[in-house]
Amino acid sequence: MKFHQIDNMKTTFKKIITYILILESRLVLWKYKPKIVAITGSVGKTSTKDAVYAVLSKFTYVRKSEKSYNSQIGLPLTVLGCTNGWNDPMAWFKNICFGFWLFVWPHKYPEWLVLEVGVGKPGDMKQTASWLKTNAVIITAIGETPAHIEFFSSRDNLIEEKSGLIKTLKKNGILILNADDDAVLGMKNKCKNRVVTYGFNEKSDVTGASENIFYDDSVSVGNSFNEPKGIIFRVDTGGSSLPVIIEGVFGINHVYASLASIAFAYGLKFNIVDAVNSLKKYDVPPGRMRLISGINNSLILDDTYNSSPFACISALKTLSEVKTKGKKIAVLGDMLELGKHTEDAHRDIGKYAKDHSDILFVVGPRAKTIAVGAMENGMLKENIFEFGSSFEAGDFLKTFINEGDLILVKGSQGMRMEKTVEKIMAHPEQKNKFLVRQEEEWIAKK
Repeated sequence: MKFHQIDNMKTTFKKIITYILILESRLVLWKYKPKIVAITGSVGKTSTKDAVYAVLSKFTYVRKSEKSYNSQIGLPLTVLGCTNGWNDPMAWFKNICFGFWLFVWPHKYPEWLVLEVGVGKPGDMKQTASWLKTNAVIITAIGETPAHIEFFSSRDNLIEEKSGLIKTLKKNGILILNADDDAVLGMKNKCKNRVVTYGFNEKSDVTGASENIFYDDSVSVGNSFNEPKGIIFRVDTGGSSLPVIIEGVFGINHVYASLASIAFAYGLKFNIVDAVNSLKKYDVPPGRMRLISGINNSLILDDTYNSSPFACISALKTLSEVKTKGKKIAVLGDMLELGKHTEDAHRDIGKYAKDHSDILFVVGPRAKTIAVGAMENGMLKENIFEFGSSFEAGDFLKTFINEGDLILVKGSQGMRMEKTVEKIMAHPEQKNKFLVRQEEEWIAKK
């Protein structure tokens, strides 16, 4: 009973804090009148946010959502420029005081805000749309089995929820859509605003082509293969064609994020060459297909921020594309919040993993079905290893990895797969720099 009362108190406290912060945010937006670009989707929101931020930074003073501040309380924190108070009442009190001070006393405030908007349950987007007014909305991708679908009665209902962000657009605002996702492209019929599309679809306003991984010929890993350095592709728009080079990251999701940011620049009539150049070394956060040096002269593809079926397939595809003479090892944790789709989605990932990896590690109770799917597709049982936790997988990997191996590590946030990466990275003393979720509050969680 006491625990129940404590939970109720925490919920009430959170609702009060959220209400006050949203109220202060509305006042701050009214006072400073920044332009706002809001980003939603089921895949690639954060990468797109960072790419748009990189482009805007070339032209103006801009602020973006920190980490993944995309919830009802995360959005006002970004508007106010405050940090998460977690379970510290004093920290939240300071945030409220700062929000009041920001409103009553003139401050230097960003000309643009780049906001990542997520939904966890029905009604979330409606609440956001009730107080947020935007100059641009970007919708990335939904996928066949989107993240958070567990809390919605159907995929169509989740799509409808996501599309609610369009209602925040001002009359002269622009809507930017991923033309390669039919569900997203269909949202162009939901508004009268100008629409700009991007993707590999040749009918897109901003079109990508010829995506490849590039390598550093001067650096080898284990004297067996050249070190992969990043991705390169071509973008065609407005009658011009430009190469785009992004260093230090891999995967089609980063290509889509870049295309979305270029579509944003195109829609606002920014200099496209400057926009493309700003992407070369844009600040990609940890845990999103970042390359990390591993033990025994191996390489790690760290994609541990989160996972969904669409994103997991994309990561496995990248694992198969990167050149290596060592083993290609996929370490896959549970994908959470899939509801009734959980078993089928994990089995399908297993079938895909068989064709895109040499060795499969599965972590967590749900991921056991990944192993089942892999064996059903012909993967040998001796090439599959099952673990109960990210710690166990990491400890075993330390004895398993050889020179020149390439290891993909991925799983939903709750699986804490970054702990696996920490076990096998060449320089664990640099974990605060390279790994996701290194705040004290996260580390304290089991």
